[in-house]
Amino acid sequence: MKKIIIALLLVYTIFAQESLDRIIAVVNNEIILQSELNLQVAYVAAQRNIDPKNPELQNTILTKMIEEKLLYAQAELDSITVSDEEVNNQLQNQLNFFISQYGSQERMEQAYGMSIEKIRRELRDEVRKNMMSNMVQQKHFGQLDATRREVQEFFETYQDSLGLIPERFELSHIFINPQQGERLKAKAKEFAQSLLDSIKSGADFASLAKKYSDDPGSAARGGELGFVKRGVFFPQFEAAAFQLAEGEISGVVESPVGYHIIEMLERRGESIQTRHILIKVSSDDESDLDAIETLNEIRDSLMQGHKSFDYFAKKYSDDTETAKLGGSLGKFEVSQLDKTLRDRVYGMAIGEISFPKRLELDNKTYGYHIIKVNNRVPEHRPTFEGDYDEIKRLAIYHKRQKQYTKWIEELKEKIYWELRI
Repeated sequence: MKKIIIALLLVYTIFAQESLDRIIAVVNNEIILQSELNLQVAYVAAQRNIDPKNPELQNTILTKMIEEKLLYAQAELDSITVSDEEVNNQLQNQLNFFISQYGSQERMEQAYGMSIEKIRRELRDEVRKNMMSNMVQQKHFGQLDATRREVQEFFETYQDSLGLIPERFELSHIFINPQQGERLKAKAKEFAQSLLDSIKSGADFASLAKKYSDDPGSAARGGELGFVKRGVFFPQFEAAAFQLAEGEISGVVESPVGYHIIEMLERRGESIQTRHILIKVSSDDESDLDAIETLNEIRDSLMQGHKSFDYFAKKYSDDTETAKLGGSLGKFEVSQLDKTLRDRVYGMAIGEISFPKRLELDNKTYGYHIIKVNNRVPEHRPTFEGDYDEIKRLAIYHKRQKQYTKWIEELKEKIYWELRI
């Protein structure tokens, strides 16, 4: 959620910069506009379902915005820098997130009323400043820890106000994406190759793109993608595209979204204009059944004591992030689980493994998985020994907040700032 909020607030800065505004605060050589405050207040109010005209909310957010500017100013004083490559990578992650939310680059551009290149230009400086601010915080508080004595003192002081520790689950899963099957990938690649052969035989590239391309953002334009610099598309796409001469057509290029045929239309400085045909790897009933059957076989093997969940996750799971951890998803409070997953695991005992279930993903793809409940701890009052890790986490957070507040006041003493409202 934090990542999503930051991403959306970055988008809001685009619109704030589009209009003339009154300056409501100055920090060092940075300004805060009324529209920037209004947009952040509106977003937070919507998230919390509260009145955006609430003076306390406005003051809290303005204070936070001033703190962010102070952090950036301190980062400059500390000579903290980020490379263009780091900014480009972070910016691309933000853009990929936006595109996934809207379904295509074209829809995102329509929503914000500007090209992706303009969005990149508007966001670049804000992304760089946020990265520098995060780095200066990491420099001052990243290694903060708490001794056992400090944890005990925190627990004794705040024990009565800590409340109940919510029920927790420790989960692992093995996920299979039907679209990752070699049969389906081979089928998609073979079709892309047939289109490439047709183009080489004289077929019109644009006509084939309009008819067959799975990229909804460019198909209607004959596959044209406009002028872009490096850092906009997938690395595999760019590696092939940027080495083409004008008028040259690539071979079949694989990327995380499928197979591309790319034509170089024009070079202009560091920018290129290309068009492409995208053939996605599509699942079918047979691939779905294959995924379910594989998971059932894995589950049967586990129930019979053959190998471990860790072994099968590392060997078969298509969730690359958890596969290397033996399928571990981590620990979750009940409230952190979405309703579907909560309903699925709530009736399971420790050590139990579910039957295969469909799992919908945020990027509009899906797959099937089996889940194992490694541990579950009922709701309870915290004890120092039994919940030491959680209490230590809270103690470190409390310690960090105290030091952070003190540090911000010190920054206000040495860095110029003023309110103009």
